[in-house]
Amino acid sequence: MPKNSTMRSADPSKRDFCRTALGTGAALLALSPCAPALAAIQAPAFPVKPITLLVPFPAGGATDVQMRALARAASQSLRQPIVIVNQPGVSGTLAAAAMARSAAPDGYTIAMISAALFRLPHVQKVNYDPVADFSYIIGVTNYSFGVVVAADAPWKTLPELIAAVKAAPDKISFGGIGQGSSGHIGIARLARAAGFSLNYVPFKGAAEVLQATIGGHVQVMTEAGWGSMVESGKLRLLAVMDEQRTPRWPQVPTLKDLGYDIAVRSPVGLAGPKGMNPQVVKALHDAFFAASSDAQFLKALEVQGQPYAHLDTAQYSRFAVTQTASDKRFVDELGFKLNE
Repeated sequence: MPKNSTMRSADPSKRDFCRTALGTGAALLALSPCAPALAAIQAPAFPVKPITLLVPFPAGGATDVQMRALARAASQSLRQPIVIVNQPGVSGTLAAAAMARSAAPDGYTIAMISAALFRLPHVQKVNYDPVADFSYIIGVTNYSFGVVVAADAPWKTLPELIAAVKAAPDKISFGGIGQGSSGHIGIARLARAAGFSLNYVPFKGAAEVLQATIGGHVQVMTEAGWGSMVESGKLRLLAVMDEQRTPRWPQVPTLKDLGYDIAVRSPVGLAGPKGMNPQVVKALHDAFFAASSDAQFLKALEVQGQPYAHLDTAQYSRFAVTQTASDKRFVDELGFKLNE
């Protein structure tokens, strides 16, 4: 190439600029107008494949119906299918615990969280930390627990039932989901306050408890998920464990109405494994929040007498901390331990 070529004789100020640009390429790229577009290419929008939602109760139960309705609506916002996988067991904590141990924190495997997750570490050995091992996404409802008997049972009121249990404690059994669940704790508190012996039978899910109660295998159900059977006349609701009477059955008293200072709060929400990208958490929260106004989901809640109760990501994360601590205090005060 000739000595006086154009490239050799480029403006020195331009050559200095090019050297500076090459030497600080990463910084200049970050400052350039193209940076957002390049970042989007490197990090594709979430989600790009189906999402798995683990439900900790059997298929066909009230919770399963609610979660399927919610997932169908959320999948429309996310534009990806949400596949329900039922993993019942360990008082409704098996699914979340398995996810925390083995799922990648990429948002493609999430789990429904029941309130037993916060309590169980205080009553038995578990392989998860309810505060440290989860990325909490959203709270969507609260379970409504009740004291329920078959429609043809001889007891029309809770005081009548308590009197019968005191007279023949071995003949009346109470059914609920697992041991250490919200229903189990609630009825254990009532047994202590009212002074009767508790004959408690654990089941994997509400659907099993319902069938056992209707069939006479247990005499009392102390769970959520009874609404449709009470509505159809197959079960009789004697009392609710909420702070207030349920709007669907306003004539039914709370435990507090009957003189027992007992109320069970049991929020239901969604979480993923620890370490999830906040943007992925936000995408999931926003999709499920939009889905919570879906008519089928709201109808599924109404049938069971459950309220819609939204907790955003920050609120749900704080709830996990406070509920874990308060459950420990409560369990210590009650002296409740499994298999004792």
